[in-house]
Amino acid sequence: MSAVKRRQSFTIGDLELAAGRAGSGELPVARLVTGNRISIPVRVVHGRTDGPTVWLSAAVHGDEVAGVEIIRRTLAALDPRALNGTVIAVPIVNVHGFLNGDRYLPDRRDLNRSFPGSPNGSLAGRIANLFMSEIVQRCDVGIDLHTGSDHRTNHPQIRADLDDPETRDLAIAFGAPLMLHAKLRDGSMRAAATAAGATMLLFEGGEAWRFDEHALSVGTRGVSRVLHRLGMDNGTEPEQLDPPLESRSSSWVRARRSGISSLHVALGDAVAKGAPVTTIHDSVGKRLSVTRAHRSGVVIGHTQHPLVNQGDAIVHIAEITDAADPPAGPARTKDTP
Repeated sequence: MSAVKRRQSFTIGDLELAAGRAGSGELPVARLVTGNRISIPVRVVHGRTDGPTVWLSAAVHGDEVAGVEIIRRTLAALDPRALNGTVIAVPIVNVHGFLNGDRYLPDRRDLNRSFPGSPNGSLAGRIANLFMSEIVQRCDVGIDLHTGSDHRTNHPQIRADLDDPETRDLAIAFGAPLMLHAKLRDGSMRAAATAAGATMLLFEGGEAWRFDEHALSVGTRGVSRVLHRLGMDNGTEPEQLDPPLESRSSSWVRARRSGISSLHVALGDAVAKGAPVTTIHDSVGKRLSVTRAHRSGVVIGHTQHPLVNQGDAIVHIAEITDAADPPAGPARTKDTP
């Protein structure tokens, strides 16, 4: 009887892992002005048997901390001895922003507009290039975790290329309440990863600098469901969920007047065109305007800040198309490198 071929070790940065093990390492980025080295933390769960390689990333924007918690919860439930394939977790991509309590990098660049980057470019470009070469190039599938920004909160949702069958299959498997067909933006991680041949989902849920338990629960459950869909988790079949709502168009309702806004809607609410979504008063209580929905759909985001200026984005409404079909058959990925 021939011996079972042992899976090769996995090496990244300063970390080398045998099959069936998990461990933490670092990807050196640069040095701070103090001279101290700064690195991107990485946690790898290298399964005992072959399977896809998946990355999980968060805090590409330094103030979006919810994804860090989703990754922590996901890792706590993974057993490398029972995993088929490899999970590479990068909970804090924008370490500078995370340390400074800032969405952006010290030079005010948006890391998620700097991909695929360059080894000789700006700090953002160098971090993006490092992430592409050390993480994306090794992976079949990626899930990038985000929240709302600028005092806004988001309904849990997947944003992805829903016209791609493999991406659509995983978006449905994730099981968020809604999935939004989103065009690729130049400079984004999703655009660069897609060009590199990876299948990628972007999860939005909650707000910056806050833990929203509903969004955390949906995100953690969704990552687990995708891993199961990819055949990486041999555990219990996930519970059957209703197909997510699907949208291919969304836009923000903006304030007609400056003042103090009182919202009439919540995340996930269905609204009809013309329905009031907020009333704006002045400081002594005089009603200045009632802002109404400009389309029918579902509220997928809204401001958390009651003080608004004329033209500020207040409520994000997604127009709903037909319900998505449930997944059928195993998901496909490209060959693991």
